[in-house]
Amino acid sequence: MDPSAAPDAIWAASGAMALTGRADGPPLLAPPGLPLLMAAWAAEFGALTDALGCRVDVDGPALLGERAALAGLTRHGERSAGGATRLVRAGDGWLALALARPDDVVAVGAWLERPVQGDDPWPVIVQAVRRLPVGPLVARARLLGLPCAGLGSVADATTVRATTLAGGVGDPCPSLEGVVVVDLSSLWAGPLCTDLLRRAGARVVKMESARRPDGGRDGTAAFFDLLNGGKEAVAVDLDAPGGAAALVRWLEQADVVVESSRPRALAQLGVDAETIAAAGRARVWLSITAYGRDLPMGEWVGFGDDAAVAGGLVAWDRAGPCFCADAAADPATGLLGALAVVRHLAGGGRWLLDVALARTAAAAVAAGPAGAESSWDGAVARPHARPVTGRAPALGEHGREP
Repeated sequence: MDPSAAPDAIWAASGAMALTGRADGPPLLAPPGLPLLMAAWAAEFGALTDALGCRVDVDGPALLGERAALAGLTRHGERSAGGATRLVRAGDGWLALALARPDDVVAVGAWLERPVQGDDPWPVIVQAVRRLPVGPLVARARLLGLPCAGLGSVADATTVRATTLAGGVGDPCPSLEGVVVVDLSSLWAGPLCTDLLRRAGARVVKMESARRPDGGRDGTAAFFDLLNGGKEAVAVDLDAPGGAAALVRWLEQADVVVESSRPRALAQLGVDAETIAAAGRARVWLSITAYGRDLPMGEWVGFGDDAAVAGGLVAWDRAGPCFCADAAADPATGLLGALAVVRHLAGGGRWLLDVALARTAAAAVAAGPAGAESSWDGAVARPHARPVTGRAPALGEHGREP
């Protein structure tokens, strides 16, 4: 997609517009900064990988609709395309709540301080929060580990926070050929990032807990194959003696580490980016979180849909806000993360890069022209995905040791 095209035209052609709006209404336009940024980031990624000898051309805006294309998802307005997250009107605004995990559903009663009967908690939630303020609701949800965010609550539009890692000066990389990427991430943003790096020539080793593997394995198989095909798969039992040490040995042999854990989770395993980089050869450590590494946000749970809402990334009609595409903060952050890694490898040095789903969403909102209003009466493309060219490796298919 031409990054110089009008944002509405980019959006309509991307397939993401078909995922935005109410099921019984027309597809809606996104904040114009989202298609503009996705197209611009993809163009820059293509140029940088070309300079590194293995050009990767990707339709950035179309990445927003890949999961929907392969899983048969569509738009549902105040319910996310994936179905687990809802936009709910509270007493003084809107919040997004994700009930993606069994424990989230169990926690609803404690969050609302009332019993929740039956298999569907949403009618009780809608009734209970309609007169309550957003701030205390979100704060209580976060204490319980629920993914919850107030609409537009994150204004920080910083895309990448970069700090220098100790351990010497890394020379600029002339190519990604031979670069070892250890991928500790899961679901969408991180695996997309490392898929793009693999396509640019890097060797990607997907590391998973033998007992708690990537939850993406339980989703649509074709989508998991798209993001993880061509990678090596290593499984480590982190609960067994020596498991954490095996993980550290892998990290010390990585040129690039990509992870999507809250900082405390890795610290409990004795994994620290600065220490690993000083002992090993890591040039870039990319940390992908919902809200960034700094406390207290670094401990907040979040996924692509609710984090997008936190950054204000929604579409509007007369009835209120609707989800924008499918978990838009995930593919946007995945593309941004790949671009940030390539930028810093090409520029030299040793870097800890902090990218956050909610900040990426806020950046997409901020990138558009202020006060822009437009309508679209042209064709709207269906979601589409890059070809799935091979299967993802089975859990631990390539062993355990480096």
